[in-house]
Amino acid sequence: MKGAIYREYRGPITVETLPDPVPRPDGVVLRVASNGICRSDWHGWVGHDPDIVLPHVPGHEIAGVVEEVGKDVRRWKTGDRVSVPFIAGCGRCRPCRAGNQQVCDRQFQPGFHGWGGFAERVALRHADLTLAALPDGVGFVDAASLGCRFATSFRAVQAQGRVTGGDWVAVHGCGGVGLAAVMIAAALGARVVAVDIRDEALAMARSVGAAETVNASGSADTVQEIREITGGGAHVSMDALGHRDTCFNSVACLRKRGRHVQVGLMTANHRNAAVPWNLVIAWELEMVGSHGLQAHEYDRILRMAASGSVDPSKLVTRTVSLEEGVDVLTGMDDYNVVGVVVIDRFA
Repeated sequence: MKGAIYREYRGPITVETLPDPVPRPDGVVLRVASNGICRSDWHGWVGHDPDIVLPHVPGHEIAGVVEEVGKDVRRWKTGDRVSVPFIAGCGRCRPCRAGNQQVCDRQFQPGFHGWGGFAERVALRHADLTLAALPDGVGFVDAASLGCRFATSFRAVQAQGRVTGGDWVAVHGCGGVGLAAVMIAAALGARVVAVDIRDEALAMARSVGAAETVNASGSADTVQEIREITGGGAHVSMDALGHRDTCFNSVACLRKRGRHVQVGLMTANHRNAAVPWNLVIAWELEMVGSHGLQAHEYDRILRMAASGSVDPSKLVTRTVSLEEGVDVLTGMDDYNVVGVVVIDRFA
């Protein structure tokens, strides 16, 4: 098969002919139709993820067609169209048995724990528990972001943030995760303040539902500006980037008894970022993390998409070939990608 592989962190990613994968007894081999290029893949390439074993094929926002089926798989057959939640739960540990496969003790993440979707084929584990069927009306390009960014944002906004109609929601960082969060929160009836340092990202946030925007690079006091817009602070605030400044601002811009949701990965020197604990205590703020979405919750997203209340296609700004996708991934150092870029051509 054709695939993109790197053999050292921050090293060259080359497109080569690689061995075809074979399915495990509980898994499938998917012919990849689309793969979103996510900043998490960049974190892996630069060496922020200790689970990656080199050499490595990145990619975890995958949609495609089942091509081979392991002998123990019962739910899927050759030709099925599926989206791939980026966390495959084992189904046996205590979190999985409680319905929380997104924090499985023995989770498998394609593109991290094994080779991923920057290739024509990918082997996936725990298929009966962790794949999500695609309705005929949902295309592969739109479905790519459902594997990670859109699904992750859905859980962050709806389950962890508990956003309801009339809430003020601040979203810090308008990359793919942040833009999806803006769209989903607006669809739930919230008023969204989108925060970024790029005017083009803020313009896109407005186009998908933001009521207000704040350019943090030009603001004298980002936190105060959000408090003024929201009349005292956000009910829910989300760090969708994963940076010590956006994390701090997300907590600090809340009103009393507000909720902070940490979605952006906190890696490298951001891992132990400071937060305003004085406010957390005095104002009884909640702080929660959010990590992916269980496969059994995907029907809720697909129903919202089918009804037109959310439209993942609006987040896709560009489709590229596998070779072009390598350039997009390695160019993420400078945060120049707006929206979601999807690989949809492998030949």
